[in-house]
Amino acid sequence: MLPTSNIRKIIHVDMDAFYASVEQMDNPELKGKPIAVGGGGKRGVISAASYEARKFGVKSAMSGTLAAKLCPDLIFVRHNFERYAEISKKIRKIFLEYTDLVEPLSLDEAYLDVTHNKKGNPSASLIAKEIRERIFNEIGLTASAGISINKFVAKVASDYNKPNGQKTVNPEEVIEFLEQLDIRKFYGVGKVTAEKMYQLGIFTGMDLKQKSIDYLEEHFGKSGTYYYYVVRGIHNSEVKPNRIRKSLAAERTFSENLSSEVFMLEKLEHIADEVSRRLSKSKVSGKTVTLKIKYSDFSLQTRSKTLPYFINDKALILDTAKELLYQEKLKNSVRLLGISLSNLNTETKKEPDQKSVSVQLKFGF
Repeated sequence: MLPTSNIRKIIHVDMDAFYASVEQMDNPELKGKPIAVGGGGKRGVISAASYEARKFGVKSAMSGTLAAKLCPDLIFVRHNFERYAEISKKIRKIFLEYTDLVEPLSLDEAYLDVTHNKKGNPSASLIAKEIRERIFNEIGLTASAGISINKFVAKVASDYNKPNGQKTVNPEEVIEFLEQLDIRKFYGVGKVTAEKMYQLGIFTGMDLKQKSIDYLEEHFGKSGTYYYYVVRGIHNSEVKPNRIRKSLAAERTFSENLSSEVFMLEKLEHIADEVSRRLSKSKVSGKTVTLKIKYSDFSLQTRSKTLPYFINDKALILDTAKELLYQEKLKNSVRLLGISLSNLNTETKKEPDQKSVSVQLKFGF
């Protein structure tokens, strides 16, 4: 049982197949059909897939070629990020009618702290239901939600009854919920980490809970500390309405592999221009330039350089990227190049380490 005292009411709202759902909403002919946003052409990568396409195993980050093999009737649609951003703003406007504590994670998901909300509604579950109904009635899209005592549990819960559903994990249910949870469902445990945990005999939250913090740190480094606390329902991260951006990037996948640095210079110029444009739009600058190189065998390499001053100018970004490109010989032909700028002038000190958090059991979720 969790200790008692202060508690927060956190909602995680996650739009259902957002990009694909927007395309189906805007084009009724696509409704009920398997569609993929992006992924066109022989080198394309899918950004999102409709639920009709997911039944065939199609998913984001998959190559369009593989997706087409899995689902022969798959319809490829070009992405329209301006439209997705427009819809996202409308959704966020609804959120802000309930609380100012809204932390967007991306265009299609956000955390809301409704502990003290503008509607004076003591039930976070009812607020989540009302928000989902408004998104459907006013915009035409479905959303799922998770409701609980902290961001971690709410995030996990939002995936429970997808699509178009919600799940509340009440304070007194948190420990049992986490103990029974498949380790693959833990937010922050990816495919590689899950495989490592399996090898160590960790399959559920209960298995994870049996391991000491020293054991987890030995096998998973700093992440081990995170796993130790979250499986006990402890996650102190607050909902931050002004989430600090830590990096900004742009990348391009080429229709044909590039085998020489000379052929990459023009591509880098376009990428640097895009990064500079995004930096100016966000009104930020950075010191660390990182060049991302994905080779034809899909191996990945990054090269970075930290400058003594902040930059956002295209010419300076491009010059640094060129320097990194020629830093060492390429290992193979290249299918993708990317440039990112980090160590931004928006960064602040890191949060303190996890500490015990107290929870009140009867709270009207």
